[in-house]
Amino acid sequence: MIIIPARLNSSRFANKILVDILGLPMVIKTAKQVSCLDEVTIATDSQEVIDLANKYNINVVMTSDKHQSGTDRINEAANLLGLDDNDIVINVQGDEPFIEPAVVEAVINRVKQSTQNSENIMMVSCYKKISSELADDPNHVKVLLNAQNNAIYFSRSKIPYHRDHYEQSSYNGHLGIYGFTKKTLNDFCLLESSGIENIEKLEQLRAIDHEKKIAMVEVESKSFGIDTEEDLKNALKLFG
Repeated sequence: MIIIPARLNSSRFANKILVDILGLPMVIKTAKQVSCLDEVTIATDSQEVIDLANKYNINVVMTSDKHQSGTDRINEAANLLGLDDNDIVINVQGDEPFIEPAVVEAVINRVKQSTQNSENIMMVSCYKKISSELADDPNHVKVLLNAQNNAIYFSRSKIPYHRDHYEQSSYNGHLGIYGFTKKTLNDFCLLESSGIENIEKLEQLRAIDHEKKIAMVEVESKSFGIDTEEDLKNALKLFG
């Protein structure tokens, strides 16, 4: 099951999930982009989004307006949908209208691998190589990996810092797609909110702070989350 958290109260770009993307509202375009992979449900706290999803025949559930993160929202949706503990749940952000299905599929396959091998992994996510210039942008989150390709830390800052001022050609840019089983999703949402999570405003740091494993897969992608109006203009120029 792919669940797309969709709230209207974006601080940087009001009602961004409703803006037109090549003839479709952004959240609808995102849902259709990945519908070839699995069932898709939009999880929202907005009647406007409910009506929109119904118009385009996309499954949708109403969730609380009290959630502090998208993952908490999809957890409620997974409970409302009656998913089993072993069911795979993929969180695709509603501001990714151009995400390539192959990227999401890579996350799905890594979750399947982790369950088949009984790995002690809380979630799976993905990253792509980005330029040094793009890494300067705090809207493009960076991730550090260990030798097992698990995440050590995520930051809006440019990491790692090169003390000798060596400017490497690329950094690991995080893509905001997460894969869980229904059980590990619920386990994540039972963790206490983290100090570093609140500082960076990156919910995945909650798992890092509680010493939980996040497996990362490298992907190739031209897509990026649309956080600002400038991002929207750049995306339409690239994909339009």
